Amino acid sequence: MRVLLVEDEKNLSSAVCRLLSRERIVADAAYTGPDGLDCALSGGYDAIILDVMLPGMDGFQILERVRAEGIKTPVMMLTARGDLQDRVRGLQAGADYYLPKPFQMEELVACLRAITRRGDGAPVMALSFGGVSLSEKDAKLACEATGQSVKLGAKEYQLMELFLRNPGQILPKETLIERVWGFESDAEYNNLEVYISFLRKKLAFIGAGVKLKASRGLGYSLEAGA
Repeated sequence: MRVLLVEDEKNLSSAVCRLLSRERIVADAAYTGPDGLDCALSGGYDAIILDVMLPGMDGFQILERVRAEGIKTPVMMLTARGDLQDRVRGLQAGADYYLPKPFQMEELVACLRAITRRGDGAPVMALSFGGVSLSEKDAKLACEATGQSVKLGAKEYQLMELFLRNPGQILPKETLIERVWGFESDAEYNNLEVYISFLRKKLAFIGAGVKLKASRGLGYSLEAGA
């Protein structure tokens, strides 16, 4: 799952992003209203966590613009403003849930999972390509042909999810680092290469018929054929 967190309190934003990472949820952080709107309009998110009080543009304005563009991504309003009028305005603008501060992190995760399961269809619990599947429920990577499976760590899961969502596509190293370690992380290419090595070993362990291919100077791609 990939979510957008629009929150100007950087300490809180960092804490929420760390929590979501432990839950195998990739979070992109934005700290201003205009930046949050740009990210939200780009699409590609399973959910948006949106603060109301933001510099440049408030959360209500962002939500109204997002819904006006026909984007149906579930939105959780996250704010210290918890009076009835604000809650009603947020819900009328198209919010799926309103979580006032202060809140328990466990509650945020539970609410986030709830609103992402309210879509038109059943929730996608597994990603697959080339006979290999990744389960969101238990973070296991499995091979259909051999029946073998292996549990992935948080960053291994996030990387594998990106590859399975974009099979055959070269993902630049910079993109992989930003998506998994975050925009402000000081992680370097060798960090990424270590985790790519871990994934290759686990793919070999389960007898997978896919491989992670390195394209010199470009990035990595998940390709069919061992």
